[in-house]
Amino acid sequence: MVVVHHLEDSRSQRILWLLEELGAEYRVKRYERDPKTSLAPEALRKVHPLGKAPVITDQGETYAESGVIIEYLARTYGDEQWAPKPDDQRYWQFAYWLHYAEASLMPPLLLKLVFNRIRNGPGPFFIRPILRKIADEVDNAFTNQQIATHISYVDRYLAEHQWFAGDDISAADIQMSFPLEAALSQGIIDDAFPAIGRYVERFQAREAYQEALRRGGDYAYGPSE
Repeated sequence: MVVVHHLEDSRSQRILWLLEELGAEYRVKRYERDPKTSLAPEALRKVHPLGKAPVITDQGETYAESGVIIEYLARTYGDEQWAPKPDDQRYWQFAYWLHYAEASLMPPLLLKLVFNRIRNGPGPFFIRPILRKIADEVDNAFTNQQIATHISYVDRYLAEHQWFAGDDISAADIQMSFPLEAALSQGIIDDAFPAIGRYVERFQAREAYQEALRRGGDYAYGPSE
């Protein structure tokens, strides 16, 4: 049985969703973030040396990194809908979005999330204005432009496609879900990008997604109440 080492409010939520879509048996071992640092607990280092999530164990092996886990699960427990083979015409589109999510889209979004935390986080009163100024300068010089480029690109694609790799949902959609959910929930994506909003609403309404939320526990980036 697959064991998912699931860190709250993290990329590992999409692993639970994929497993529900595939109908695979799995067990969740949930970890809470440190309330002060928001970092993963040291207990995760006992599973994998980097101490990060997601991590799964299956058939005596340990797998880390979202892309690796998602492709492994899709090819092991799913069919070609979830992970097209290289001779399938959908394959390169599938592979592109599977890698784009973390290699291109997530880095500027993560920077934005970090700098938002710096702006709003605790600290000596005389330091906070300096930190806000640094965060604003980085955002204005780099982060905001990069995010606008990527979000516009994704929104244009979704305006013409229901899913990222063909007419049906695939593991590429599972991989793309986290950065888009995180950006929407933090107000980084707004009504100027309606195709992304419709896409996220569409996958969040899926029965498997809802069951994954139930199994995984509280998730800050999920549907608003």
